[in-house]
Amino acid sequence: MHSKAERFFHKALKARHHQSPRVIDVDKNAAYPKAIDELKAAQTLPKTCQFRQNKYFNNIVEPDHRPIKRLVNPGLGFKSFHTAWRTLRGYQTMNMIRKGQIQGIEKGDISGQVKSLAKIFGVAA
Repeated sequence: MHSKAERFFHKALKARHHQSPRVIDVDKNAAYPKAIDELKAAQTLPKTCQFRQNKYFNNIVEPDHRPIKRLVNPGLGFKSFHTAWRTLRGYQTMNMIRKGQIQGIEKGDISGQVKSLAKIFGVAA
């Protein structure tokens, strides 16, 4: 029987957009080394693929999700997957605008952010 970690890696590796990875960086989950070894033995993963474990590798992504988690918890009563998906997408978009990750809207430019959103939604700023 395959472990959850092995099933996860196998699914990620068979995705259509997948190219064979040169390096896999993961956190310190104990299931990862065994899963990687089994995938290399089965030739699903090339033997040349480096595997690096570090407790803090996921810290670049994780802080970005914290504000979203704070917004989602009060709204856990989504009626459908589609509603949840659209709402979360909106939260993430607003977070990207706030952080200056949208071309033409600078970080900290509140009036520029308001004008851009007003233009998108067709309302007066």
